[in-house]
Amino acid sequence: MQLSSEDIDAIWLTLKLASLVTFLLIIISTPVAWWLARTGSWLKGPVNAVVAMPLVLPPTVLGFYLLLFLGPEGPAGTLLSTLGISPLPFSFSGLVIASMIYSLPFVVQPIQNAFLAINNKTLEAAATLRSSPWDCFLYVVLPLAKPGYISAAILGFAHTVGEFGVVLMIGGNIPKETRVISVQIYDHVEALAYEQAHSLALMMVAFAFIVLTFLYTVQKRQKNKSVIGNIL
Repeated sequence: MQLSSEDIDAIWLTLKLASLVTFLLIIISTPVAWWLARTGSWLKGPVNAVVAMPLVLPPTVLGFYLLLFLGPEGPAGTLLSTLGISPLPFSFSGLVIASMIYSLPFVVQPIQNAFLAINNKTLEAAATLRSSPWDCFLYVVLPLAKPGYISAAILGFAHTVGEFGVVLMIGGNIPKETRVISVQIYDHVEALAYEQAHSLALMMVAFAFIVLTFLYTVQKRQKNKSVIGNIL
């Protein structure tokens, strides 16, 4: 298996993108997931639908509307232009924003489920000990939701690595700027360079297998701990 310099650049860019997107999504998804897990507002249904929409929308549809929204003539693009900021499409920053939106449900939902699994009596016990809401969240909720955060980080990272339609629509195919692994494989196939495409594709298959195996192992261990805890 031999990788070209362009392949290596695409790998590093993909890892950079996935790491940054996962970090930002963990921060953004925490308050969203907490609100969804605790609220009784009628807005919960619509917000849940918006968060989950990337699961059912074709990536090209999402990428198309992001392109219109962030483009020079779109609402966000026009605002950025007045501020002297370059348009986001076909840039790494635009790629980050698009990837965050596309991977949002893969991060929000595991954290939300982890919050839902926390017993209200545990939170009430912390409140009776005069813990502030922030202390309760920081020292009680977050440790109990750790498995959800692990799953969210794994799924968010892996999903970002495997993106194609959205990144191609919003990022294009700029070397060292927006050409990620999936786009690089597409380029190899278009050029009939099947050997190079096979090398990268095989890496992606191995990556997916390792990530999913690790995820299921973590979830199984956590389930076993929960069962033992209930017995005790």
